[in-house]
Amino acid sequence: MLAIDLPKFFAERNQEIEDYLKFLTNVEEAARLGPPKFQGTGAAITPVQKKILSSGLYVQLYNLIEATVLQCLASIASELEEAECIPSQFSAKLRAEWVRSMARTHEGSLSSDHRLQAALELCEQLLQKLPVTRFEINVGGGGNWDDHSIEDICKRVGCDLALSPDVRMAVKRHMRDDMGALKLVKDRRNQLAHGKVSFVECSDDVTVGELKELAESVSDYLGELVESFVRFIEVEIAENATRSEQEGVTAL
Repeated sequence: MLAIDLPKFFAERNQEIEDYLKFLTNVEEAARLGPPKFQGTGAAITPVQKKILSSGLYVQLYNLIEATVLQCLASIASELEEAECIPSQFSAKLRAEWVRSMARTHEGSLSSDHRLQAALELCEQLLQKLPVTRFEINVGGGGNWDDHSIEDICKRVGCDLALSPDVRMAVKRHMRDDMGALKLVKDRRNQLAHGKVSFVECSDDVTVGELKELAESVSDYLGELVESFVRFIEVEIAENATRSEQEGVTAL
């Protein structure tokens, strides 16, 4: 059992998307009978408000994408720490990530004293053959996650992203503006976040049916991403244990 239940985490976050889509569907169906109204106040939900509500899904979907990716990466570190793995037993790619984390090589503004201290801590960890206690896979700033960047980070850490043909085809298929599902979500979310479009403009001429199709492609892709990371972590932990036993036999 993994310390972080990735499938459960993803299912709970994804349920928020499904609940919101049900809400949007109810609003759309009610609109066929006339302007839907709030019970009690009698106030109508206007077409402008419906567009604002629809645009909110892009923000929620991007939240799901980034949260899932970051939780997958955090799970690698937490599981290696939980298993008390030693860096020398890591795969080459994960060892590189651990060195990057310990030596803080990605921090360009680090002072010479702090850089020396980080190097000393790294050396001490290796010389004493201590289990990992501090490991963070650095991915930089947010707002840039789409299928291409996700596949890049998978290659970087050594995770084999196993996508079924149907899921790969659906997520790569251009939906709007020559963009696939994840890239479209990233683009729309970033345009909203930076004020390049309004919430009304963002979902202009977008149907709830299209949003459902978009959400399904994103959900299916992320579900298989989670499955790939679960397998990767389990194999990495098992191989660390095997390397540890082999080193023990060699020492004898």
